[in-house]
Amino acid sequence: MSKRVIRPTGMVNSPGYSHAVVKEGLPVFISGQVAQDGAGNVVGERDIEAQVNQVFLNLRTVVNAAGGSMDDIVKITVFVTDLSYRPAVAAARMNYFRHGHMPASTFLVVSSLADPRFLVEIEAVAVVE
Repeated sequence: MSKRVIRPTGMVNSPGYSHAVVKEGLPVFISGQVAQDGAGNVVGERDIEAQVNQVFLNLRTVVNAAGGSMDDIVKITVFVTDLSYRPAVAAARMNYFRHGHMPASTFLVVSSLADPRFLVEIEAVAVVE
């Protein structure tokens, strides 16, 4: 089985970074997505609602590029820099996953992310058939 690296068009594709990796018959492992648009600009600096919305848009773009949909995501890990961001993440989550089809989730508070302007990062695992 060969491994396929997912690098969606319309997203920043940095050297040494894969948005997701797919291997036939196995889950799709989606790298941590941050609030960055296709041109590499930070979206919603100091605005958790704008950032988490962009992160979920990026997750959707990546899972779609892997041949799946948001319904195929079975697990997310959320990293935030402040516990007070939890309600904003929960609200956005409700907008991107159908009621009753929420993925398993882990929510972690970290001291910082790769760029101090990022407030949230979400990685995911999807099972695409």
